[in-house]
Amino acid sequence: MIEVKNIKKSFGDKVVLQDVSAIMQTGKTNLIIGTSGSGKTVLMKCMIGLIKPDTGSILYEGKDLGAMDDKELKELRMQIGMLFQGSALFDSMDVAHNIRFPLDMFTKNTSEQKRKRVDEVLARVNLEGVNKKFPAELSGGMKKRVALARAIVLNPKYLFCDEPNSGLDPQTSLVIDKLIKEITTEYNITTIVNTHDMNTVMESGDNIVYMYQGKKQWQGSSKDIIFSEDEKLNSFIFASEFLAKAKEMSRMEAEGKAK
Repeated sequence: MIEVKNIKKSFGDKVVLQDVSAIMQTGKTNLIIGTSGSGKTVLMKCMIGLIKPDTGSILYEGKDLGAMDDKELKELRMQIGMLFQGSALFDSMDVAHNIRFPLDMFTKNTSEQKRKRVDEVLARVNLEGVNKKFPAELSGGMKKRVALARAIVLNPKYLFCDEPNSGLDPQTSLVIDKLIKEITTEYNITTIVNTHDMNTVMESGDNIVYMYQGKKQWQGSSKDIIFSEDEKLNSFIFASEFLAKAKEMSRMEAEGKAK
């Protein structure tokens, strides 16, 4: 579990985060959503430790990130997996070496142990046999799956995903969403996803934090969204007439089943 407590952050005169508090649950896909400039990216960077908040605290299993010494920070970083928006694969390395990079950096495993672990995570993301391919030979969806395999190769307790569906077609996006959700549940990971993809919100939103102008405007699950009366949230999620009608139909159907 990761707990965000009363986080505030400004850059000069611009206030980006205003007293944000939230709990990111273990074994759940925790989504941070909001329009551009809402503060969701800065919030994620604060949680990872890339940006230091002005006030407030980030707690990992009750331990304050800001109070950790170098040894504790190193141990924590080994427990964090990161799926970057652009995949961030090394073009000069084949798939196997891209995935084993964290193993080379942080473990003393033998070459054989590393090879087996690379094969294991490739199988988990349904990419067996692509070890020798280079990023330029992969589709966008395959690159994301390789990046996801690299993110979980160290068996992280925490997984951060920055716009995992960016640049992908809707069908491939669903595949990535499903993989992230399955891996989160299977390995009991605390997963945080920064996204604006509405399919992700409705299909994978176990715990959703909606950011608006630097504040936490709303928090709940994808099921809660259907019944939400928050005008700002509704205007963001159901911006089109089609989606607004879809919400109303889903709401009526849910109410009918409850009777």
